Amino acid sequence: MTSRITRITWDEAGARRYERQLLRTPAPPGTPVAEVVGTLLAAHAQVLSAAELSVGLRLDGATRQDVRAALWDDRSLVKTYGPRGTIHLLAAAELPFWSAALTAVPSGKSAPPGLRMTPEQEERVIAAIGDALDGRQLTIDELSEEVVARTGPWAGDLVMEAFQGKWPRWRQVMHRAGQSGALCFAPDHGRKATYTRPPRFDPLPADEALALLVRHYLRAYGPATPPHFAKWAAAPRGWAADLFASLASSGGIEEVDFEGAPAWVVAGDTEFPSEAVRGVRLLPYFDAYAIAAQPRERMFPGAAYGRALAGGQAGNYPVLLVDGVVAGVWHQRRQGKRTTVTVEPLGRLSAVRERELGEQVVRVGEVLEARAELVVGKVTSGPHA
Repeated sequence: MTSRITRITWDEAGARRYERQLLRTPAPPGTPVAEVVGTLLAAHAQVLSAAELSVGLRLDGATRQDVRAALWDDRSLVKTYGPRGTIHLLAAAELPFWSAALTAVPSGKSAPPGLRMTPEQEERVIAAIGDALDGRQLTIDELSEEVVARTGPWAGDLVMEAFQGKWPRWRQVMHRAGQSGALCFAPDHGRKATYTRPPRFDPLPADEALALLVRHYLRAYGPATPPHFAKWAAAPRGWAADLFASLASSGGIEEVDFEGAPAWVVAGDTEFPSEAVRGVRLLPYFDAYAIAAQPRERMFPGAAYGRALAGGQAGNYPVLLVDGVVAGVWHQRRQGKRTTVTVEPLGRLSAVRERELGEQVVRVGEVLEARAELVVGKVTSGPHA
């Protein structure tokens, strides 16, 4: 007998994502910052101030200092290379899961033949990075000297295209070193990025970690399809499809009907709110909700698709959410203890929505420890790289 497939609408999916992303109701005061980050899976931290805002907006009463304390003082957070090989904040207690899962995701990217390293060389470099950073904090230049000394001159060949000039060959595996637990960020030394090694841990078995990653992803952002997950994880689509098929056959995930098409949720996780999303929110650069919620054309409807994305890529603009979907962009410019928040709505805001927007701007200022002023008008800043 064929089991009945649950039917889920866009509004229902959006309401549950919004709720689980702590956007409907922030976590109560006293909730550990690392717990909030774990709820998002990870907080994109290429722009650290944006990560502080992503987390702070989801924790009632929190400021950027709470995020910094978790990161640099009690080290319940780690800043390292996470999903897609990009810089994220991860819960330190979850590193055994993250490391095993991320290193098991196949990468479709590699350096050109004349520049790439052999698998053996990559392993030597990652080991050298971990040894060099054990109990130490090194700038990138200091780390480079240590890696070359531990491996050989070939690792220091200036062959990698960089923003200005060239980087040494070994840097092509920095993200893998971070994902494997050999490297994480330390507080900056002046204006220079500084690295250390996170506390040692034993990774989970790869199969267990990948299953956990998919379940975490679907709980936070489902219903979703293998291509959605592949995009989020920067993984090959075929590999993602096989992974979902394996988890479905073992009963870990189940198929649902999402707006007339097949999608997946964690097995048994088929309860969705009936109340649609209402309200206004401001999300910073690379916020997890804006990046992961799919399908993207529904998350960025109408004019938002062209205005708030960069070539179809989410995260490059801070976004205004109205009733759970993108309805504008914004930018903040700080001067001393004041910040001017310029918001560009893509449609008319009602008086209620304008009042909510003002409240959100005040909250942004509180998280950033600044007195915020709202300006409604054109955002002239371009997308973040």
